[in-house]
Amino acid sequence: MAEIKFCGLTRAVDAEYAVALGAAYVGVILASGPRLLTIPRAAEVLANVPDSVARVGVFADQTVAEIAKAAEALELSVVQLHGGDPGRVEQIRQFFDGDIWLVHRVKDSDLSGPAAELATRGDGIVLDTFVPAMLGGSGQAMDWDRLAPRLDTIRHSKRLILAGGLRPENVARAIAAISPDVVDVSSGVEAAPGIKDHERMTAFRDAVLEASIST
Repeated sequence: MAEIKFCGLTRAVDAEYAVALGAAYVGVILASGPRLLTIPRAAEVLANVPDSVARVGVFADQTVAEIAKAAEALELSVVQLHGGDPGRVEQIRQFFDGDIWLVHRVKDSDLSGPAAELATRGDGIVLDTFVPAMLGGSGQAMDWDRLAPRLDTIRHSKRLILAGGLRPENVARAIAAISPDVVDVSSGVEAAPGIKDHERMTAFRDAVLEASIST
């Protein structure tokens, strides 16, 4: 069964609802964009998340020291990282004993190139849709059927997290095509950027459960 990550959370009530729905992961954005939070604000959002649910912080070009500060303050289980280099990943591992997920922004179903090579250095690879000038949360899906045959070398060695345009109406089809370990949703269950729609969150959870039963 695919686990669920609700990401881009900006309100404690949404994080608590994600927990009630059985999410395995809840995520806050510390990188950029309309869902960007400060560390104190992220701490408020995650305040009532139990230890049984993994906390994910999404980072971009912050320094290792800044990532270390946030990871400690927020008691993160996962650092999700856009960009970087192999040396930076190893530096993060010196202070952080949780998982590091590295993002590969997929363009035209392509898994090649330096970004993909870097992503394989993490404990998980997050596949997100490439959209110019956006790190994530675009709401645009990728061609899962074209992508699926190219994932064999990844799925047996790394945790596979599928993001990019997932929503209640299409997540079952994405799971059927890709068989990810985790489905990662943000804009697909929102009423407005950063404001989650609880009915859509429930519908997403139900669609994932139904897809898992049928596969």
